[in-house]
Amino acid sequence: MKRPFGRKSKDKEKLEVTDKVKSKENKKEETSLVDVDFQRKRLYKKGVNRMADEKLEEAIVYFQQALRIDPDNVETLLKLGYARFHLDDHGEALKVYDRVLDIDVTNPEVWNLKGLVHYEQKNYAKALDAVEKSIESDPTYGMAWYNKACFLSLLNQVPESLESLKRSIEIDVKNARKSIRDKDFVNVRIEEGFKRIEELVVLESVRQGYHTLGSIVWTTFLDKADAESALRKLLEKGLLIQNEKRDGLSKIPIYDLAPNIEEKIGKQKKGLFGITKKTLPRPIKNLKELSQSIQSVKEAIEEENAEKTIEIFEDFIDTAKSGEEMIENFFEQHREIRLWKIRLKDRGDDYIVENKEKMLMLFDNIEVTITKKLRNEIS
Repeated sequence: MKRPFGRKSKDKEKLEVTDKVKSKENKKEETSLVDVDFQRKRLYKKGVNRMADEKLEEAIVYFQQALRIDPDNVETLLKLGYARFHLDDHGEALKVYDRVLDIDVTNPEVWNLKGLVHYEQKNYAKALDAVEKSIESDPTYGMAWYNKACFLSLLNQVPESLESLKRSIEIDVKNARKSIRDKDFVNVRIEEGFKRIEELVVLESVRQGYHTLGSIVWTTFLDKADAESALRKLLEKGLLIQNEKRDGLSKIPIYDLAPNIEEKIGKQKKGLFGITKKTLPRPIKNLKELSQSIQSVKEAIEEENAEKTIEIFEDFIDTAKSGEEMIENFFEQHREIRLWKIRLKDRGDDYIVENKEKMLMLFDNIEVTITKKLRNEIS
């Protein structure tokens, strides 16, 4: 029978003391682990900040210190390799990237980066092999397809280069404009397939609101002769129509999308008093709300507030909000935002700090497109 106020046995006292010691040790170990991870993140942030200031040698020192704490941290290794690469220390950059591949052999970004190192070394065959492994890991990696097109062009494999370039443009139409002035495509510029890419670039320029030859040349980086040739072919194919507007005493040609193309992005109708009004597809009617969400999310990112950013990201993802408009008008960006949301939930404010510029640039680009659409609507 247990005595209510009896003394504890020595065995029981010893057991309780042992439990307390173990508890303290566990708490100490837990705190130590947290402190170690905090220290690694602090060093990593310092390295990233030095990279932003273009102090790459100092950045490398911080990344190396962070790796002493966690030698297999892929994020830190990537930044270290990137800094080595930009210091033209190609051999060390390759060693770092190989360390990452030892950890994750299917990492598409690292394979692509290895390809760029070999490219700088003018070893285009090795560059091609690396970038093909990147595509095997992620067939939707547009930049890897673009780089593959460059490397194939430099190896004078023209048809294959054009096919890869077209694939990269299907994933991200901005690659079309980028290819116009890329010297790596000197071997394919005369090909009919590349001329069709020039047509696509001109068509996209007109779609974005540039209607005169001068503005098209300015926005596409095409030579005047190439722009005129592309416009002529687009007119022949019925994708564009040509009108004229008065400029002083003379008239200049202006180009617009043909009606069948125009219907897909919004067409104009005459109002009751002959004033032109624009009837837009249903998703575009909510562009103003989308624009407001962009302002809100940019503020949250500037504040480096992960919780607030995650909450606003839902505006861009949820189809009941602006998700439908994002999918129809900014499909690649929609996918990127979904990925960022997952990463933010995992890593919080640190992820915003590391990716702040990239995030702001993406939303800036969306905002530019929306602003042009809204201006067209008002006019």
